[in-house]
Amino acid sequence: MPHALAEKSRREAASPRVPPRVESPPARPAPRHPRLIWRLLRLGIIAAIWGSLALAAITLWFTHDMPRVDAPLAQIRRPAAAVLAADSTLLAMQGDMFGEVIRLRDMPTHLPAALIAIEDRRFRQHFGVDPVGVIRALWQNVTAGEVVQGGSTLTQQLAKNLFLSPERSARRKVQEALLAIWLERRFSKDELLEIYLNRVYLGGGAYGVEAGARLFFGVPARRLSLWQSAMLAGLPQAPSRTNPRTNPAAAIARAQEVLRAMVETGAITEAQRAQAEAETNLPPRPGTGGGWFSDWVMESVAQRLPELRDVAIHSTLEPRWQNAAETRLRAMIEREGLRGNFSQGAVVVLEARSGAVRAMVGGRDYRQSPFNRVVDGRRQPGSAFKPIYYLAALERGASPSDMVSDLPLHRGGWSPGNGQWRARGEISLEEALAQSVNTAAVRVMDLAGGQQGARAMAARLGITAALPGNASLALGTGEVTLLELSAAYAAMVNGGRRVVPFGIRQVISEGRAQPLAHAQPQQVVGEAEAAAMRRMLMAVVARGSGRAAALPGMTVGGKTGTTQDYRDAWFVGFVLNGETAMVIGIWLGNDRGEPMEEVRGGTLPARLFREILEATR
Repeated sequence: MPHALAEKSRREAASPRVPPRVESPPARPAPRHPRLIWRLLRLGIIAAIWGSLALAAITLWFTHDMPRVDAPLAQIRRPAAAVLAADSTLLAMQGDMFGEVIRLRDMPTHLPAALIAIEDRRFRQHFGVDPVGVIRALWQNVTAGEVVQGGSTLTQQLAKNLFLSPERSARRKVQEALLAIWLERRFSKDELLEIYLNRVYLGGGAYGVEAGARLFFGVPARRLSLWQSAMLAGLPQAPSRTNPRTNPAAAIARAQEVLRAMVETGAITEAQRAQAEAETNLPPRPGTGGGWFSDWVMESVAQRLPELRDVAIHSTLEPRWQNAAETRLRAMIEREGLRGNFSQGAVVVLEARSGAVRAMVGGRDYRQSPFNRVVDGRRQPGSAFKPIYYLAALERGASPSDMVSDLPLHRGGWSPGNGQWRARGEISLEEALAQSVNTAAVRVMDLAGGQQGARAMAARLGITAALPGNASLALGTGEVTLLELSAAYAAMVNGGRRVVPFGIRQVISEGRAQPLAHAQPQQVVGEAEAAAMRRMLMAVVARGSGRAAALPGMTVGGKTGTTQDYRDAWFVGFVLNGETAMVIGIWLGNDRGEPMEEVRGGTLPARLFREILEATR
């Protein structure tokens, strides 16, 4: 036992002593906040990278085809051709018409004020895009249940006009806003207004207030009155619908809206608004007949001056003759067309001495039918052709007082009739023409050298049509145009000089007059024979078939023409006023040649001749 105790003590002394184990409290976990922050930061960086890429992609999509902004005033447009009447009023435009650039300081103050009042009242406050205006427009549209107001600023409109297409899309609106902000940084507010007013489209092919002022009012922009400024300022919203030339009522209503807006902004007083409305007086709506004339002269310019760009064509057309011819023709067709069974007509007025065309109405309505019945319509003239070979007979020695048989006549199987004329046996050449006696006319053509003599005189007077080579030519069976027949009459009035009808006085291109000479009148008939023929034509109106054309106090002459079955009715006449002589050619009928209801040259065409003269006295 002692021995065992000693052994135990020895083992314990040999082993190291281990301190007693003491229990410690559980360790607390490390804080997790740094890890969460790092994770959020990483997600933020990733989101920023992808967001930037998305934004770049969206921006690229919106702007990849945006125009260059280093030339904001560059303007690509169609070459312009403007046809001006003899008084310099604009008749027609092809291409784009830009007026002279006018500075803001030279404009009437009410012009930019009117534009700001109706288009962008916060123009001076916004930076190109107007959030207030956008919100207001959205509210108005939502409450109205339809789009009644836009939120575009003037600068946005300018950006669209200078750079963008009229396409309506979110993409285009974003581009418009970006360009508007760029414009605001590049130009001052006054410069933006000036650019806008010189570039905005106002309808009728006119760009800028100078072109618009001259087109619609016939005055330069510097002389615009308050009501005219208001009307121009109201056009950009809907230039076609409120065009003063085509829709005067809508233009006036829009101008009144602009004037009320100017009162609301304090630009004018209520008294000024009332006075402006009272002074509103648009010139008479221009005739559409200028369309046929303008087409005719533009075709001539295109053929003779193909290399020209912008051109101003100063024409021979006289507005008073044009308006009279057009309005009276349309009124007659509307008043008599149904009863007389005709739907078309044509009128040309030309100066006998020179051949200058003063009016040209190629049909009832240019918008419905631009076909020019004056220039391109070939019809039988009937008895209106008779003066051609009567003149040839006079040249061969006959005189107006010479006698000719009016008895029935037979030429082979053909026998012309005389209508209600009762034969007298013999009548003078003057009476035969005045009463349009057909049997006598055939014999007069024999005196003129037959068909060959008649055709030769027609060619000398400028008629280029191929005419028949038989006796029926005496009754006007060859087809001619109203223009060439009227020009042939001019030689009978002006002393025997052939004229070539023309409509252009001068062509200006790039500030220079272009050489564009027209044919000068040529003596083709003796003055004595022409004077005798003129007296015979006066007898037609004084006591013959053209009595309906007579107008007291005026020297008038002419000849009627009616074709078989009343398919065509003509009157070609002249009026002398001092040294001036005008030839007026008139045709009534149907395009497809349907017979009319007894419409003869001595009835409605002769009456129309007189009505045109009355309207221009």
